[in-house]
Amino acid sequence: MSNLSHSPDRRRFLKTAAAGGIAALASPLASLAAHHKKSGGVKLGYDNFAVRAMNWMVEDHLKYSEKLGIDSLFMSDLNHFKSLKMPYLRDVRKKATDMGIDIHVGTWSICPTSTTFKDDWGTAEEHLRLSIRVAEALGSPVIRVILGNRDDRATEGGIMARIKDTAKVCRACRTQAMDAGVKIAMENHAGDMQASEVVTLIEEAGGTDYMGANLDAGNASWTLEDPIENLEIMGPYAATTSLRDSAIWTSEKGTTVQWTAMGDGDVDWVAYFDRFKELCPNVPVHIETISGFNREIPFLEDGFMDLFPDMKATTLARYLKWARQGEERAPWKPPVGPNADRADHNKDLATQNYQKAQIEKSLRYCKSIGLGLKA
Repeated sequence: MSNLSHSPDRRRFLKTAAAGGIAALASPLASLAAHHKKSGGVKLGYDNFAVRAMNWMVEDHLKYSEKLGIDSLFMSDLNHFKSLKMPYLRDVRKKATDMGIDIHVGTWSICPTSTTFKDDWGTAEEHLRLSIRVAEALGSPVIRVILGNRDDRATEGGIMARIKDTAKVCRACRTQAMDAGVKIAMENHAGDMQASEVVTLIEEAGGTDYMGANLDAGNASWTLEDPIENLEIMGPYAATTSLRDSAIWTSEKGTTVQWTAMGDGDVDWVAYFDRFKELCPNVPVHIETISGFNREIPFLEDGFMDLFPDMKATTLARYLKWARQGEERAPWKPPVGPNADRADHNKDLATQNYQKAQIEKSLRYCKSIGLGLKA
């Protein structure tokens, strides 16, 4: 298979592929009715980051989850629990169980050499050990973790060095994770790793007996991947999810991506979830809307593709085929309040309302194609 980092005509290929006309794929809405029943039997929930402007604690999220009629709540960081002591966490677990809501839990970077790593919870290993204990107390089958973000691809040794550093931390906590019955679920996060690199990390750490993946379709668009190809590679390893739709179009420097509510972007979700059910049995769908802003992926700029030395030409070609479907969209802006002295309050309130509207719209869409166990 051709490899872009070793092709002398790489830049010409990229420009030609970006400019070439590729027929748009059929709208995912065209076959919703026919696929409605086929998408059923999958638990549905949301990631607390979807409504981050609310600054809610887990109790608030459980109430909101009950109101929305969902099956699972993904608390993707540790700061939204009032305590990390076991009695409190077990009490939260009981409340969720009484509501018929599963809890999945997550935290942030466990790569000690990542540009995003913080020592708020101690060393990387101490952070992971604490997180496993929290997950066990909450009855979460997973602890979601991340490596970092796209900046890590430009660090010394590149992303493979960071993968090895992260895998070492995971291996040190393997016995604890297995004893707790908790899988360490590695996310493809903010442009740090492509799907194949997440799989490499899982295998470097020792395999699927205690490692898995947190599948993020939105983040795939930042690593030059079609979300469905990302699913094909990561799906067999998935232990949990944080999904969102993406609008995409070709732009001056490459492509531009705007994350959207489910059903508002350019992902064929009917096809995605048909395949998801085959590859990811018993894995819940958590929606993590982070909508309204544009992000350019400047792969035509000199040096950008050097950050992806093992990128396959076929992966980029598939990504560009997907991108050619889309049309440019303006980013969302909060409305201006009527009074200057109330501007910040009005902006904050508008952001809260926007985030709630986006996740509620997304969950309605997912239910309309048969996801979720509750009416």
